[in-house]
Amino acid sequence: MECYEGATMIKTFRGLMVDEAIDTVVLHTNDGSLGYRIVKFQLIGKEPGVKLQESTIKIYKIPQTTADSVVDFSENTLLAVGYWAGKDTAANTDTIGPIIFDHEIFNQDIYITHHDAATGEACNYYLELEQVKLDLGESTVATLKDIRNLEYPPAGG
Repeated sequence: MECYEGATMIKTFRGLMVDEAIDTVVLHTNDGSLGYRIVKFQLIGKEPGVKLQESTIKIYKIPQTTADSVVDFSENTLLAVGYWAGKDTAANTDTIGPIIFDHEIFNQDIYITHHDAATGEACNYYLELEQVKLDLGESTVATLKDIRNLEYPPAGG
């Protein structure tokens, strides 16, 4: 599906993640000519207002082996993080914490992790990515950055 000249193509992804889950969003192409950047990232618990919940959902540029609630912005592979706190009584209100994302362009798969620090509840995410056509130089730079992150993860990462 083509967009008219000057229009941006937005791809949407959504899912319900159980506690400790890791999802893969497949974005890579054979030539790396398509890049993406995050334009929207939202969270909501599976049962708002009903379950006690403290969910952290993070998006990474490289595969992850564990899901946790540690947020470290010095991690160069972290693209986004969001927090959702659900209350288990009607007298309390659910809290949508900060949603923070980088506007970096990437052209490889991304990995979404979920950890609920309270009771292990599931959480929904909604993600919008802007599709960007990359020229050969931009494609090479984006791909090399991703390869470097895979081969040389930061200390502790």
